[in-house]
Amino acid sequence: MSSAAIISKIWNFASVLRDDGVSYGDYLEQITYLLFLKMADEYSKPPYKRNVGIPAGYGWNDLVDLRGAELESHYLITLRELSIQSGMLGQIFTKSQNKIQDPAKLYKLIDLIDKEKWVMMGTDVKGDIYEGLLEKNAEDTKSGAGQYFTPRALIRTMVEAVRPKPLKSIADPACGTGGFFLAAYDFLDAKGLDKDEREFLKHSTFYGNEIVANTRRLALMNMFLHNIGEIDGESMIAGTDALIASPSKRVDYVLANPPFGKKSSMTFTNEEGEQEKDELTYNREDFWTTTSNKQLNFVQHIYTMLKADGQAAIVLPDNVLFEGGAGETIRKKLLEKTDFHTILRLPTGIFYANGVKANVIFFDNKPTRKEPWTKEVWIYDYRTNIHHTKKKNPMKFEDLSNFLECYKSGKREDRIETYSAENPDGRWRKYGYEEIVARDKTSLDILWLKDDALSDLDNLSEPDVLAIDIIENIEAALLSFREVVSELQ
Repeated sequence: MSSAAIISKIWNFASVLRDDGVSYGDYLEQITYLLFLKMADEYSKPPYKRNVGIPAGYGWNDLVDLRGAELESHYLITLRELSIQSGMLGQIFTKSQNKIQDPAKLYKLIDLIDKEKWVMMGTDVKGDIYEGLLEKNAEDTKSGAGQYFTPRALIRTMVEAVRPKPLKSIADPACGTGGFFLAAYDFLDAKGLDKDEREFLKHSTFYGNEIVANTRRLALMNMFLHNIGEIDGESMIAGTDALIASPSKRVDYVLANPPFGKKSSMTFTNEEGEQEKDELTYNREDFWTTTSNKQLNFVQHIYTMLKADGQAAIVLPDNVLFEGGAGETIRKKLLEKTDFHTILRLPTGIFYANGVKANVIFFDNKPTRKEPWTKEVWIYDYRTNIHHTKKKNPMKFEDLSNFLECYKSGKREDRIETYSAENPDGRWRKYGYEEIVARDKTSLDILWLKDDALSDLDNLSEPDVLAIDIIENIEAALLSFREVVSELQ
């Protein structure tokens, strides 16, 4: 059976469970638990004969022969027992719960998974199946799962721009379901690695953090199905908040899309029993400034994660490019201490969260010196007059091919502007260091192309494009308004 057919078969059952109040995310969690147990069972048999740490009495075969209330009861006990185990096993089952209350439907899901030989499937097939399920879950806007799902076309573009090398470490301090790791793995795997390089890629390349237990388990399973790590190995993804302390390990590359939302906060119950929010600030000596702005803290943290010659590519909202105070301080420090060489400006309509205006910043870490390392910042405007929607016109990898051509990975000295007085519609333009620091608040929020939506009436866009523009502007305004309200609460 093809991966598309298996995805369809497994996902169609989600519609049945929706009637019982089981969300897509809860369904995907149950698949993760059961799929892990099934594969562990397959690995325990010939020709593998591996002890993957499943305690006696809590394996796959202990579930498949049960029915009704006995199945439901034993499944609950199994989840509880596996959650206290060590390594990846314990991480997969951390805080696990049974969300399928009908034992007959639980048995049906077990039967669906039992019919396939998962270990024997090719890595690409297993990976495609799980990625397909993750993407379908992200499409369920009510669940909020989309915030952990960066468009795969954008991830691949960032990896192609950075072009990581074998035997180098790659980290993501807010890794979601592991999209950057998988794209980097595929990029490196395609290079024809030798035995040592392949071993390093599988076991020693990737390091991440994800504080949401449900998302972390999806990431671990996603990586394992793509041949990263071992079913009986240690977890490569920590459940701790990456921002709390200085990194214990420096890495060669950071590829990341930190969580949306400006403020870091913690909810607690006061003495009157009422819920209150307390803004989180991270008083770290290795940070340039103290702020409760989540993205600005991630930028500072990522800088501290890099080796002296490390490289970073980070998806960030517009406010990071223009916000004063801590934002200005951090931009100036990046321009001075790193080669902050590229910004890719992204259109709205590419993320599952509506109205998000984002960018990708690229910088290379450098040794300490008095003179600023940044000489010029190159900006590619893939926003102005670009219209994408998640369903009808999603962004594809090919849409960013011109950016990659302009980027000149590994040969940045060969870059040539496409913008000029003779070609004012060019999307690729550079700004010198002195020109940028002279701007108000050292703002990097730079757009130079004429927006067709603002031109004269004779050149109005098509009605459907105008409608999309209006919706995107309203959604962006609502997003900003919610952030203001959140700050006031």
